[in-house]
Amino acid sequence: MKKQYALLTGALCLSLLAGQAAAKVSQQEADALGKDLTPIGAEKAGNKDGSIPAWEPEPQRGALSGEFPNNPKVEAEKPLFTITKANMAQYADKLSEGHKKLLSTYDTYKMIVYPSHRLVDWPKEIKDATVKNATTCEIQGTDVLNNCKMGFPFPVPKTGAEPIWNHKLKWRGEAVTRYNNQMIVQNNGDYQLTKIIEDVQFPYASIKNPQPIISGNGEYLEYLSRVVAPPRLAGTFILVHDKTGTGADGRAAWLYSPGLKRIRRAPTVCCDNPYEGTDGHQFYDQVDMFNGVLERYTWKIVGKKEFYIPYDSNKIAGNKVKYKDLARPKHLNQDLPRYELHRVWVVEANLRAGTSHTFKTRRFYVDEDSWTIAMVDDYDNRDQLYQFQEGHIISAPNLQAATTVPEVIYHFTAGRYFITAAWNEDKPIDATVNFKPDYFTAASVQKMTTK
Repeated sequence: MKKQYALLTGALCLSLLAGQAAAKVSQQEADALGKDLTPIGAEKAGNKDGSIPAWEPEPQRGALSGEFPNNPKVEAEKPLFTITKANMAQYADKLSEGHKKLLSTYDTYKMIVYPSHRLVDWPKEIKDATVKNATTCEIQGTDVLNNCKMGFPFPVPKTGAEPIWNHKLKWRGEAVTRYNNQMIVQNNGDYQLTKIIEDVQFPYASIKNPQPIISGNGEYLEYLSRVVAPPRLAGTFILVHDKTGTGADGRAAWLYSPGLKRIRRAPTVCCDNPYEGTDGHQFYDQVDMFNGVLERYTWKIVGKKEFYIPYDSNKIAGNKVKYKDLARPKHLNQDLPRYELHRVWVVEANLRAGTSHTFKTRRFYVDEDSWTIAMVDDYDNRDQLYQFQEGHIISAPNLQAATTVPEVIYHFTAGRYFITAAWNEDKPIDATVNFKPDYFTAASVQKMTTK
């Protein structure tokens, strides 16, 4: 079986007609799940030299609200080494192009590397559903899914779109409230802070009441954000309903502007339109590293490879670090992030002929253990590295999930960068919330604004 899986992984490098209709995998391939593979599709074994350990999932622990990421044993570890401009050539084969650009551009940029851990686990229901999805779930094109229920849809991916859907449909709890605070950091380190509170419900990856995706029908996310500061942006609401598919069959979005005092449909909440209030520093499809439709690109799996990625980032996501501690001129305060060596799926997206986007090519680095996008290299229409997205992965044993806190977008042409999804001085995720059936509706938002 191990030899069979190695052959399969190698074959994926050839990519298999990304973007075309993809069949569910064979029973023989699915049988590797829970054996040589974890139940969600990662390789159970470590690498040959032991620098990546075997999968050792952490048991569920902690409260579902008020719980900042923590693991005292991991946090007490000392670094293995530090990657700098002076020694980056030694590690170049395990560095993203974005990290190479930061290291070569700024003498002050560094990556502090720690021992690797593979602690992420998922609820049993999610793992069981993922195994079933392997032989039932399928994709047509890039955006229409069929016969998928609750779990990761494609634990043995065959096309480039499938790892991205694994990221988009992963378990994050039944519903959550969280702070998504944002900072536009100028060249001198000064920053402007925006405070946002998000309410999110996940109908697809729900254990209590899963909403399957059948022939493209099935809502997988309901989202409502409200800006609470600064005053010039306070009172702005964005409401989103996401389904598989494109156009009217996919995302429905609404925007409430305090200036207009009414909520209206907002088809511009999509793609490379600037996210409201970010002054152009984040596109809508960069939220959560990537979201929304895939249709503007062709997608291919380049392969699976070892990279240094931000991981077990408890320190930078915790409440002992203040917002002012994060910001430094040109780049994040690199004394704070933790980097580990992990296997990632490398997925490349290239702009389709006849479509448009600021990014001609996007290269995604997707963690094998969590299907979380850890990094994205974004290239402009001149094939120059234009932006780099970095998501600092945290394991959440209370929820049995993983996410990125914070996320950073580096703008190489401007020298500025953007921090998002930070909660350090506020509250961590509250996964105990229950929303009324009509909460994620335009009428409900309009009522909130008149209270």
